[in-house]
Formats: sequence, structure tokens, C-alpha cells
Amino acid sequence: MEIIALLLFLSILVMILYGFPVAFTLGGLSVLYAVCFLDPMSLAAIPPRIMGIMTNYVLIAVPLFIFMGIMLEKSGLAEGLLETMAILFGSIKGGLAISVIIVGALLAASTGIVGATVVTMGLISLPTMLKRGYSPELATGTIASSGTLGQIIPPSVVLVLLGSVLSVSVGDLFRAAIVPGLILVILYILYILIIAQLRPDTAPAIPKEEIAKFKGEGYITRLISSFVLPLLLIVAVLGSIFTGIASPTEAAGVGAMGAILLTIYQKKFTLDVLQDVMRETTKLTSMVFTILLGATVFSFVFRQLEGDLFLIELIQNSELSPYAFLFLVMVVVFIAGFFIDFIEIIFIIVPIVAPIFIALEIDLIWIGILLAINLQTSFLTPPFGFALFYLKGVAPDNVTTGQLYRGIIPFLCIQALLLIIVAIFPKLIFLI
Repeated sequence: MEIIALLLFLSILVMILYGFPVAFTLGGLSVLYAVCFLDPMSLAAIPPRIMGIMTNYVLIAVPLFIFMGIMLEKSGLAEGLLETMAILFGSIKGGLAISVIIVGALLAASTGIVGATVVTMGLISLPTMLKRGYSPELATGTIASSGTLGQIIPPSVVLVLLGSVLSVSVGDLFRAAIVPGLILVILYILYILIIAQLRPDTAPAIPKEEIAKFKGEGYITRLISSFVLPLLLIVAVLGSIFTGIASPTEAAGVGAMGAILLTIYQKKFTLDVLQDVMRETTKLTSMVFTILLGATVFSFVFRQLEGDLFLIELIQNSELSPYAFLFLVMVVVFIAGFFIDFIEIIFIIVPIVAPIFIALEIDLIWIGILLAINLQTSFLTPPFGFALFYLKGVAPDNVTTGQLYRGIIPFLCIQALLLIIVAIFPKLIFLI
């Protein structure tokens, strides 16, 4: 039975790599194996599990956070934020790149959607940075890395899904992710400041005349609409979770409503915009939940075939230490991130290894944060990183793939440093 379980996993992996739809491959192959190798009565347990997913209150946060992110994207929030932050930091060398990092962090805390953030930042900030004399390597590396902050900075869709799969509190994961997220942003900014001092021609300051012109009439109003209001929305969403006033799902509802109000305030709210946002939200939510339902069937069949018990026994017999097993899982997840999306990784790999982490008495909150950072790093790694594909798709023709790859390497080193820090000092995630 254990061998059959491993064959199920391998056959699913092969079919996904060949390009078959993930959701239907997971569900279809699992049902086929169940019919062939399990007691027919065991199939009766699948529908209640599917209904358990459909009625899971925590997962309602997923479409609400997606709606919030897409609505904020349509409101022109990113463009206004970038203009305001560029002027605030523009007088120092590398100031525009620092503003991109901060805007990326704020958008991550507002949306939690990586693809949307990278594309939005690439369209808005990359032409501006190149026009102002920034080197293509520094510009692309800054945008790609800041765009993936949505993987780790709450309210992250990745953390919501990890909380569901690991059966831990999403609020606790959000709280645990704040310190690593802030450390990452600080490390990015320090790197840019150092590069700007060592190679000032790659990150010039904005001319003082332009800064003075921007700070003319209406500056305070622009500052409030572009910076203060989004910050209040972030505080409302995360603050209500951390203070216990609202659950993550309720806070996601607050965020979705707040995004609508911000869009109305920006005078960008129309019926067409609402229809576009609802259409995109429905599409993304359907994709996530279809994969989740297929993964639920796969997890059930895999455990009925005693695949999880076989893996636990294998780890115990190999006498791997908990940290050695953790390292092995991180390597597998990192490599898998080159080929399949984070949603598939969370729903295929994590349910298999979670029981082993529990048996090894490893804190699942800590595991969730390490997995989120690892997935973020994988998204940035050449030549397969998804964030690089997103950015290349919207970059000007004169920006080469080689420049994109060279620019991301220093930020990858920073990501690896953060992963090592969190792995060595797990108490960091419990400071808040």
C-alpha cells in the first residue's frame, strides 16, 4: 500500500510537469487510485471532506483579500504611493529605489497578491527608474524583490492557505510574519543605500527643483490620499486581527470594503471597474478552490494508502534529525517553486510533510513562516522564478533577461540570509 501511495504522488507530479491541469490531475488520479486500491466504502468519506472545505469559515478570507488587492490596483493606489514616496526620499542617492521597496511593502500589506504587485510596480516604476539614470540591474532587482513581499508580509494569501493546511491560526501566522517581513525590508533598504554610496551613478538622486515643484500646491492632500489612507486601511485590517477585535475573515471583509471606499475617494470607482474586479476575483478564487478540492481528495487517498505513515517511518528509520529533515523539505519546496505555483506546493507537498513535523514536535507556526520565505526566494531565483517572468513581460525591450538575472542575485542573497536568521533564531517570529 505504501508503494502505491508513492506511485500516486509520483504520477501526479509527472502529469503536472507535462502540463495537465493541476486540480483535475490531483482529484482525478486520486479517485482512480482509490477505486482500484481502496475499499469502495472509503469513497463515501470524500464528499463530507469536500463539504468541510466549502464550509471552512477561515477560507472565506481568500476571495475577500483577492478582491481587496485587485480593487486597490484599479484605484491607482500604487502610482500615487510611488510618486509621494519618491519625493519624500528623492533627495538622497538611491531614494527612488528605497521608495519602490517601501511602496512594495505597503502594497504587499494591502493586497498580498504577488503577480499583481510585480506587474503593477513594473509598469509604473521601471520606466521612471530607467529614465532617471538607474542601472537596469538595480531597477529590475528592486522591483522584482519588492513585488514578492506579498508572500511574507500580512495579509498574505500564502499565509492564509498555509494556516488552513497546517491547521494553525491564520492570525498567529500573520503576527509571526511581521518581524521577518520588516527585517527583509530593512535589509533591502540597507543594500540600496550601500550600493548608492559605492556606485552613485547607478542610483542618482532626484533633482531638488523637481522635488520643490511637487511639494507645491495640493501636496498635503496628495500625501493624505496616497500614503495616509492606505496606511489606515492596513492598520484597520491587521490591527483588528492582532487586537482580537476581528477574525482574519472579518478583517478581510473590512479590507474589501475599505478598498472600495478608497477607490471611490480616488474617483476611480465605476460599474466597469467593479465588474472587472469581480470577474478577476471570481477567476482567481475558482482556481484556488478547485485546486484545494483536488488536493483534499489527494490527501485523503494518500493517507488511506498509509503513505504518511510510510514517510514517518522512513524518516525515523533513517535517523534524520528534525533539522536535517527540515532542510530536506526546504530544498524540495525551493526546487518545486521553479516549476509549479505556490498554491500547488502548499496543497500537494505541505499536507504530506505536516504530520511528520508534528511527529518530530516542530512548531508549525515557525514552519509556516520558513515555508513562506522559502517560496518567496524560489519566486525570485533565475532562470525559473515566476516574479522574473512577470517583470520581463512588462519591461521595456531594451531591458535584457541577463540584466534581470544579474540584478536579482544580491536580493536573493538577502533572502537566503533572512531564511538562515529565522531558522537559527526561531524566537524572532514570536516578538509580536
